[in-house]
Order: sequence, then structure tokens, then C-alpha cells
Amino acid sequence: MSTSNEFETVDLIVKSNSETRGVDAFALAVIKAERQLRKLLTHLVFQFPCFGTANVGTLRDTLANNRGIYFKETENCVNAIFSCTVEEMVGAEYKRLRPRIDEAIECRNKIFHGQLTQRYLTRDDLLVLVFDIRGWCEALAVGADSRIGYDGFARDSFRKSANRHLSSQFKVQFTGVPDYASFLAQHMRGR
Repeated sequence: MSTSNEFETVDLIVKSNSETRGVDAFALAVIKAERQLRKLLTHLVFQFPCFGTANVGTLRDTLANNRGIYFKETENCVNAIFSCTVEEMVGAEYKRLRPRIDEAIECRNKIFHGQLTQRYLTRDDLLVLVFDIRGWCEALAVGADSRIGYDGFARDSFRKSANRHLSSQFKVQFTGVPDYASFLAQHMRGR
């Protein structure tokens, strides 16, 4: 999977004549960025030697049961585990794009709840945000693939890396699911 493949549906919406193409492409792009980062986290967690295919369901449930893990918290989790930060993976564009991701998530939350954003975003404004979100995803995919061996878009994040020593680059070590659950609890929103 690649960023261009992942964004095919977004591209179809953008190229359509639909009156709602701005908000539709925007909402889908935000979902894809959040999903990519979450999949990078689950891929990293699965690299701990204590986890194998028998643990996939429990690992999914453990993350799903932590409702206070949003984009920022997921980024913090990746940074707390891996020796290379998300900022380093995204590279030079991080300082420009990270605030754009925050802006997009804030607007998305308002839009999803039927609220006005106070920014009076036009279709063109939303499409520029889509462009920036895609830029973030592309940069993160390239950086993550080169450092982790996984871009965050390939379908199965619960797979072992070709780099069998990847977990030796981790700043923390888990010995089982309780360690993972405790780690997530430490990084939940509101802590």
C-alpha cells in the first residue's frame, strides 16, 4: 500500500463535481491521517518479543478500551516507544504541518458534531487542508518506512518486521498485555 493508493478515494471525491466534495474529502483525509498514526503505533507494539498472532485480538481490545487515546496521544505513544520521533520521521515539514493537523482535527470535530467552526471555511479552504494532510501522510509514510519498515498504510499492522531487532530501538519494554495497558493509561488524554 502507498499514500497514493490510500488517497485514491479522496482524489475521486476532490475531482468530482459534488457540492460537498470539500467537506467529504476533508473528513476522509483526517480519518486516514489518524488511522496511519494508529497503525504505526500498533505495528511498533506488535514488535515486542512477547507478542505474537495469538495476542492480536487482545492488543486491539486494549487499545479500543482506551477512549482517551486520540491523535496527539497516539503520537506521544509512538514517541515514548521508538527511538525516532514522529517529528523526525515527518522531517522538515513537521513544524508547518503539525499545526495544520491540529487545525484539521479541531474543524473535523466541530463538523462531525454539526457545529460551526468559527473559521467560515470555504470548499477551497478545506481542500487546502486536504492537501496539507496528504503532505503529512506522505512525509510520515516515507520516514516511517525508512526507519521502521512500515508506512502505516499497509493493511496488516499486526505483523512482525523484517528487522527482527527493531524492538532493541525501543525506549520501553513490554513483557505482556498488562504493560501495554498500563502504558496506554499513562498516555491517555487528561493525564
